[in-house]
Amino acid sequence: MNHSPAFLELVNQTRKKIHESTTDGLIQRLSDEKGFILIDVREESEYKNGHIPGAIWMGKGIIERDIEMRIPEKKTEIWLYCGGGYRSVLAADNLQKMGYTRVVSVDGGFKAWTNIGREVIKPV
Repeated sequence: MNHSPAFLELVNQTRKKIHESTTDGLIQRLSDEKGFILIDVREESEYKNGHIPGAIWMGKGIIERDIEMRIPEKKTEIWLYCGGGYRSVLAADNLQKMGYTRVVSVDGGFKAWTNIGREVIKPV
C-alpha cells in the first residue's frame, strides 16, 4: 500500500516519541515468558484473517476508548502491532499520552512477522 506523504510524515515525527522494537525483539520478548500484553491494532477483519499467537484484538479505531477498561494498570507492559508498523506507532503515542508508561510498537508489524515465516493463528 502506498501511504500519503502527510501520513508518512506524521508517523515519522511520532516515531521519535515512542519506543519501537524489531520483530526479533518481539520474538525474544515472547520467549521470556514474563507478563506483557500483545495487542493487534489492525481492523477486526484483518485480525480474524490471521494474527500473532497470544495477541488480543483492540483496533486502532477503538483502542483509546477501550484500553482503560481492558488494561487499567498504566504500568502494564504493552506491545502493539499493525499491518506494517504505522498504525501501531500512532496508537503507541496515544497510549503514552493517556499515561501508559511501557508501550512498544513493533516495527514492520504483521507483515514483518509473516515475512520471516513465524506462526500465525487463523480461525477455522
